[in-house]
Amino acid sequence: MRIRSARTLPAAIAVAAAVTGSLSWAPTASAQSTEPTPSSTPRNAGEAETGGVAILKKDPGGDVLAGASFTLLDSAGKEAANGKTDAQGQLVFNDLTPGVYRLKEVTSGSPLHDTVDDQDVIVTPGVDMPLTIVDPFKDASVLLKAKDDKTGKLLPGSTVNIGSGEKTILTLTTGSDGTASGKLPFNSRNGDFWVKQVKAPEGYEIHKPSKTFKAQPGDPVTVTTTNAKIPLPTEKPTDKPSDQPTPDMPTDKPSDRPTPVRPGKDEETPEPSTVDAPASDETAPIAATPASAGSLAHTGADATPWLIGGAGLLIVAGGGALFAARRRRTDSSTDDGSVES
Repeated sequence: MRIRSARTLPAAIAVAAAVTGSLSWAPTASAQSTEPTPSSTPRNAGEAETGGVAILKKDPGGDVLAGASFTLLDSAGKEAANGKTDAQGQLVFNDLTPGVYRLKEVTSGSPLHDTVDDQDVIVTPGVDMPLTIVDPFKDASVLLKAKDDKTGKLLPGSTVNIGSGEKTILTLTTGSDGTASGKLPFNSRNGDFWVKQVKAPEGYEIHKPSKTFKAQPGDPVTVTTTNAKIPLPTEKPTDKPSDQPTPDMPTDKPSDRPTPVRPGKDEETPEPSTVDAPASDETAPIAATPASAGSLAHTGADATPWLIGGAGLLIVAGGGALFAARRRRTDSSTDDGSVES
């Protein structure tokens, strides 16, 4: 009995040291180096060899995180160990029976960081397996509001892009209540962001200038866009009158195109220009009779009735002369008393 107690004394001392430290479970869990090291606990020849898990906790920027809490569950779902990372972001679970365990992060220990999903770890005999866990930054909660710049009424249908640098990270569109919400991811402890409206509510002008804002992981952020209504179109009077007159509306400037004059009873017909016909060698020149004012120029066809009338008079005159000559001859024969046989 004395020999057995001496052999188990080192293990008892290790358990006591673990209770006084930051860990509170047995077998021991303490903050140690993440380099895989063989188990340092002396074991009896007949005892099974154990292993461990060495955790190093960081954030995306490479900074170590203290105070992250973890729980290790065995294959049956029972708690096998638990503990928190120290100031160097380290936590070691050792003296574990070889096998598959489930590692669960309970808290990140930081208001800026989120926890990781549960994962399986394999414990190998005689080795403390290193495991680096990176806690992501918490997303910021973004609330978008679109308002009328005059009344403050919330407006649906406003779409904005939110980004950092030249990259668009989040796109939101306000719903029927004039608001929208989303999660803005971070890759650092502080962020400079911009918001730009890409679609205005119906009947409103788009807000072209972009806005900038600062935020931290986990912060609630409210983004507000204000829009002015599209002005109604108004008719502007023109200083220059139109060249074409408008019906029923007099214009100051007369039309450049003359209006054709149609002759009427009270209007005078302009005199036509006189054209001299070329003389012919076979016919005597005909003197052109100047047209009187207010009448059209005479043509050859207009003299035809006069020529016909003159010919008729000549025929009548010739017939009268012939009749008179015959009468005269008859009278002479009667006076002589001669009878021709």
